[in-house]
Amino acid sequence: MSEATFKLSNGVKIPEMGIGTFQMSVDDAEQAVVDALKAGYRLVDTANAYMNETGVGRGIKRSGVPRSDVFLSTKLWPTVYADDNAVDDTLQRLGTDYVDLMFLHQPAGDFLTGYHQLEKAYKDGKVKAIGISNFQGEKLQQLLDNVEIKPHVIQAEAHPYFTEDEVRTILKPFGTRLMAWFPLGHGDKSLIQEPIFAELGRKYHKTSAQVILRWHTQMGFIVIPGSTNPDHIRDNHDIFDFTLTDEEMAKIAGVKKNIRYYTPSAENEEKYATMALDFSTEK
Repeated sequence: MSEATFKLSNGVKIPEMGIGTFQMSVDDAEQAVVDALKAGYRLVDTANAYMNETGVGRGIKRSGVPRSDVFLSTKLWPTVYADDNAVDDTLQRLGTDYVDLMFLHQPAGDFLTGYHQLEKAYKDGKVKAIGISNFQGEKLQQLLDNVEIKPHVIQAEAHPYFTEDEVRTILKPFGTRLMAWFPLGHGDKSLIQEPIFAELGRKYHKTSAQVILRWHTQMGFIVIPGSTNPDHIRDNHDIFDFTLTDEEMAKIAGVKKNIRYYTPSAENEEKYATMALDFSTEK
C-alpha cells in the first residue's frame, strides 16, 4: 500500500503518520527510526530539545531508505531563535542539507525573530515547510499578524478527549494542518478503554489504540505516536486497511471532554526562553 499523505497549503505532501522521538535517547531514537522506516513509515519527527537529532539522522542513513523518500521534521528551541546559525546547526546535527518541516517549538522568547529565520530558510530551500508548536491565544495572533508566510503545520496536543478546536478555527483560513502529539491521551487508560474503541476494534479486528490513530487521520490530523518497541511501531502504522464510517466518527466525537494533559502557562514559557541546550551530549 502506498503511503497515505496529506497535501499542505503550499503543495508539499506529508505522510499522515510518522514516528515521534520525544523522550528517546540518541541511540534509542536511531534504532526507532530504523525500525519505523522498515515498517513503512516515511515521516520522522524530532526537535532540538529532544537532544537526539544526531541519532535520528544516523537512523535515516542506516535504514537504507533514500533521504528524498523520508519526510523529516524538527523544531528550533527558544534559546536559539535569535541565533543566525540555528537552522544550519540543526541541519548539521541531522546530517542533511534540508528538512521537510521545521517548527518553532514554543511561543517563548523572541519567537518572531525565530519565525523570520524559518521564513528565510524556506526561501533558501533549507526548509520545505514551516510549522509552529504549542502556540495559542494572543501569541498565536501576534505571530499571524507579523509574518509573511503563514504556518503550514501546527503541532499541538490532540486526541479524542481534546481536539484543539479554538486554535484550529483560527488557523483554518490559512489551511494550516494539525500534527497531534499525545495522540493516545498520554497513555491515559480511561481514554484507551472507552467502550466505543473496544467496540470498533472488535468490528475491524484492531486494537483500541489503532482505532484512535485511524480516527486522527480521518480527522485530518497528522499523527506521530512514539515507541521504541518494534512490535508497537509496526502495529501503530497498521491502520490504513480500514475506514471508520461517518456514523462511527460521530460516536467517537461524543467522548470529547476537553481534557488536556499539558496546559501551557506563562511560567513555562518564561522557563523555556532561558533553558539553554547542551548539544555536546549528543554522541
